[in-house]
Amino acid sequence: MSSLEIALIAFACVFGSALLGLFLRGVLPEHHLSAESKDLLKLGIGLIATMSALVLGLLVSSAKGTFDRISEEQVQTAAKIVVLDRVLAQYGPETKEIRNVLRRDVASAVQMLFSEDASVRKKFDTSASVARGEDLVATIRALSPQNDDQRSLKAQALEISGEVLMARWLMIAQGRSISTPFLVVLVAWLSIIFAGFGLFAHRNATVVTTLFVCALSVSAALFMILELDTPLNGLLRVSSAPLRNSLAHLGQ
Repeated sequence: MSSLEIALIAFACVFGSALLGLFLRGVLPEHHLSAESKDLLKLGIGLIATMSALVLGLLVSSAKGTFDRISEEQVQTAAKIVVLDRVLAQYGPETKEIRNVLRRDVASAVQMLFSEDASVRKKFDTSASVARGEDLVATIRALSPQNDDQRSLKAQALEISGEVLMARWLMIAQGRSISTPFLVVLVAWLSIIFAGFGLFAHRNATVVTTLFVCALSVSAALFMILELDTPLNGLLRVSSAPLRNSLAHLGQ
């Protein structure tokens, strides 16, 4: 389920609960809305609001941490690709074809990862795409060094190419870190809070509009959190600049 779909479901639950609260205010007997009952409701809603605020803060911190980590890994991977190309260049002219393959693979990976078309992005996680990266490592392993310098450069190239391949698998394995039960509980708490708002307010256009805007704002916050938690997909994605810059330096 996409971030937008989850946010829309959250909005429907939260705003629907607010409308339910407005409806219940009109049908509940007066003694259910006495001063003592309202005081108790305010205490309960205040407790749930505090817990919701803490959970939202944790979600923002977790999602932002995931986004920053993936972004940093992208920069490190881009730097390693350039270093790998330079190591192969120092090895000798016999690595020219390997460097060409490296450049084509990186260009293809950038195109797939940062495409606006979801079907193109899915190609990054195909057996053919992964096999190209593994074939590159195998080609480097098949080199026959003629001296100590080439042996050292080959070992360095194998180490870096292995790290780049690992980074690729990490991007493939990257998923949403925020669990569904966690979101369900949070939306349930928010729904209770908005139902309480509805119970305390008289039904009119101003109240309904205010509740609508508040529910929309909360849902938008959830949407942003979920987008940050999936930095390789959606609207908020990590920048492609590091990998594109590394691509511009390959083969030089």
